Parts: sequence; structure tokens; C-alpha cells
Amino acid sequence: MARDDPKAARAVVDELSAFVAAKPETAAGRRSLAELRGEIIDGGNLVRLAETEILGPLDARAKVMILEAAKRVSLVTAVSPRAVVDVAYVVFEAGRLIRRLSELYGGRPGTLGFFRLARSVLAHLAVTGSIAVGDSFVQQIIGHGLAARLSAKLGEGVVNGMMTARIGIAAMETARPLPFIAARRPGLGDFLSALTSFATKKESETSTSGK
Repeated sequence: MARDDPKAARAVVDELSAFVAAKPETAAGRRSLAELRGEIIDGGNLVRLAETEILGPLDARAKVMILEAAKRVSLVTAVSPRAVVDVAYVVFEAGRLIRRLSELYGGRPGTLGFFRLARSVLAHLAVTGSIAVGDSFVQQIIGHGLAARLSAKLGEGVVNGMMTARIGIAAMETARPLPFIAARRPGLGDFLSALTSFATKKESETSTSGK
């Protein structure tokens, strides 16, 4: 893309199409790209179009996977009696999410491949400074009124859920065949509202059943 090289771009797009050919979600995008590629001269535009048309449906599914995992972590850690159970479940769910996202984007990691992938995800988290829950995240929690609406335990569950979302975003970027160029990289804000709504609903259900 830096060279805007049409020949190199076509090679990348062909490799991407072949890599995800087994994914039914990409069929429509691959057909659309095949119809349009002859009309696109710029290499950069061709790669951007391929990212949007081919990876767009997979990105949407990846976001759903991340949110579902974050919800499970939020719920389980909110009701678990011990911190060690919280940690164990977060690790379990994060590992499963990393593998599922890899498979979604066309990877088939074995045991060693999975550990290499997990190490890459952790390295990505370290580079982007996303391991710790920082002040900005706490401010987001306060901004959504969580502190006033949720019990302490459910609030902890939301924090654990958002940590899982952080890991999921890093895994998504690591496993994705192309970097985010045309598409917007997902952020925590994409998941916070849905997760807080889920936690608030569970809090309401708990209060109702308690009465």
C-alpha cells in the first residue's frame, strides 16, 4: 500500500481470497471483488476494497464472539465465591476466545501454534498498553453510571468482562489476515454499552427474584 503497487496488491488480494475461501461468510464479498477488481487501478484502493468486502462479515462475527465472551465472564465472575475462580475462568474464556477468533479468520492452530498465537496476543497487549485497566476506563464506568446502578460484585464482573474484551480485540488484530486500514479498529467503547446494559438487566433480575 505504501508503494501503491497494483501487481503486489492483486497478489495480496488473491492470497487473501484463497485463505478464506472455505468461509461461507466471505462468498458474497469475494464475488463482488472479482467483479470489480478489473476496474480498480490503484493498488491501495484494491486492498482497501478487499478488506471491506471480504473481511467485513468476519469482523462483524468476531465482535459478536468478543461480546458473548465478555458477557459470560461478567456473569460467572459476578457470582463466583472466590477470586481464584474469577482468574481461572477469565484465563479459560480468554484462551477459548483466542482460538475461536483464529479459526474464524482461517487459522487452524495446533497446540504449539495456539501458544505462539497467545504469546503474540499478550505481546500486542503489552505494546499497545492495554493490559491494565486504567483511569480512562474507570471514567467510562462512572460516565455510564455503573457505580450507582450495580452491586460491587456485578461491577467487578463488568470490569472482568471488559478485560476479556481487551484480550479479544488484541486477538482479533493478531489473527486477522490484514491490518485495520479501511475498516475502523474496534475499541472498548464498542462493547461497554452492551455489557453495562447486560449487567444492569442481570442486577434488575436479581433484585426482583430476591423480593
